[in-house]
This record gives sequence, C-alpha cells and structure tokens, in this order.
Amino acid sequence: MTLLIGAWTIGLILSLLALGVFISFRIFDFPDITTEGSITTGAAIAATLLVQDVDPVLATFAGFCGGLLAGAVTGILHTKFNIHGLLAGILVMTALYSVNLHIMGKSNVPLLSAMTLSTYAEQIGTNVLGGAMNVSLGGWEVSTRDAAVLFLSFLIIALVGGVLYVFFRTNLGTAMRATGDNDQMIRALGVNVGNMIILGLALANGLIALAGALLAQYQGFADAQMGIGMVVWGLASVIIGEALIGTQSLGLTITGAVMGSVLFRLLVAIALRAGLDPNDLKLITAVFVFFALILPNLLSNLKKRSGSASHA
Repeated sequence: MTLLIGAWTIGLILSLLALGVFISFRIFDFPDITTEGSITTGAAIAATLLVQDVDPVLATFAGFCGGLLAGAVTGILHTKFNIHGLLAGILVMTALYSVNLHIMGKSNVPLLSAMTLSTYAEQIGTNVLGGAMNVSLGGWEVSTRDAAVLFLSFLIIALVGGVLYVFFRTNLGTAMRATGDNDQMIRALGVNVGNMIILGLALANGLIALAGALLAQYQGFADAQMGIGMVVWGLASVIIGEALIGTQSLGLTITGAVMGSVLFRLLVAIALRAGLDPNDLKLITAVFVFFALILPNLLSNLKKRSGSASHA
C-alpha cells in the first residue's frame, strides 16, 4: 500500500509538470524542451533555501519564480531573436544545467534534516490524529506522513487547477489560448503575439519548476539529473488524459492532465512491483509513451470500423 500511496503522491505532484507541458505543447503548439532544466531549477532553488532554514512556503514560491524566469528566457530567444522554438528550449535547458549546479553548489542537496512542506504536513496530520503514527485508508494501514503528504498534494493540485481554469477564462487567458489557435487573427485584433508566447512559456515553466520544488521536498533531495526525461513524462500524461476524458472543454482538459499523470505513475509503479529492473525504467516509460501516442488513433479507427459494420 505504501508503494501505491507514493505513486499517487508523485503522480499528483508531477501533474503540475503535465499542466505546464499542456500549456506549451497544446495551447501554443511550442516544443519546449526547457522543461528538463526548469524542473531541476525549481528543485535546486527550493532545496538550497530550505537547507538555509528559509520558510518552506517561501522556498517553494522562489522555485516557482525560477521557472518563470527560465520560461521567459526561452520565449524571448524565440520571439525577439527569431530562434526556432525547439532550439531556444535546448539552449536554455543546456544553460540551466550549469546554473542549477551553481545554485546547489554540488550535484545533490539532501533535505533529511530540513523543515519542508512534507514535514509541515506530517506535523499537522499527527496533531489532527492525536499523535497516531498510522492511519487506516480503505482498510490499509498507512503512515501518517504518507497520508498527510498525499492530502496536501491533492489540495495544492486542486488549487492550481482551479486557478488555471479561472485564468484561462479571463481576457488575458483567452488571448493566450487564441494566440495558440490562430496567431494571425489575434494579431489583427491588436494583441502582441510575442508577449503572449513569452507569458505562456513563463507560466508553463513556472508550474514545472513548482513540481520540481514539491518533488524535492517529498523525496528528500534535489539532484542535478532529476529532470532527465521529464518532458516525455509530461507529454505522456497529457496524451493519456486526453484519451481518457477528451478535450471538449477546458475543465475536462485540465482534469485529464492530472488524471493522466497519476495513471502514468501508477503504471510505472505496477511495472516496478511486477519485478521490472529499475535500470529499465526509462525504457518502459518510452514504451508507455508510445502506446499513449498511438492509442487515440487506434480508438478512432475502431469506432470507424464498428460504425461501418453496423451500417453494413
């Protein structure tokens, strides 16, 4: 049960990554590779501040701001210097590797003795439960810390998802979505397309860095290599969510990205529980992404064939 709770928690935390990828890939159709650097930047900033006894909320917010800056730089390289989006993201991601090492001062920062949001959640959970170290969830005994962090992660994701939903229904948010749909039309209406792209990429990478800050606090460390493959994770989560729920409305799309992230992490946990060699984790991740990419077309073809058969 501990493995399942851990998979749910990491899946919820990385749903922020999925939401960031949704903004860059789906709203702006921008292949943003900055993701693999900005998630580590969020973790590095938060971890470095936490070991210096900075308040966890402020440290987490600082990590979010670091992602905002990274995304804005990518947007500026693309819009102001006319660098291809993919190359701009690669340039910033490459630069962030050195930046992250300078922030941390070393390749790994442990948080075992630092006060983190996970520690706060554990203390509150223990106080609410009258000092109990374990709690029963669905008949399973789970540590108070795991249950409290899972609940905190759910609250954070619900809050961020709700704020995103409201934001994308404002005039500014609608302009950002319209920029991705038809930049010529929105330009004719007097909107600065370049500024919309910069703002969108900044927001996307801010959410991704926030995921890194929370993940570092949950796992108890920040590492310079923790961003490798994360753009694939985020894209797979978005695609799985779209296949599960669809894209009929903004609310469903946001919910689908969160559900896709959780489901994707559960699939990885099940594969590990079944005896998968941890060295093959990236390989099995690529396999899951492959099936996630082809699943929508397969389902569409099956529906067409079943419809043709029924008419015949």
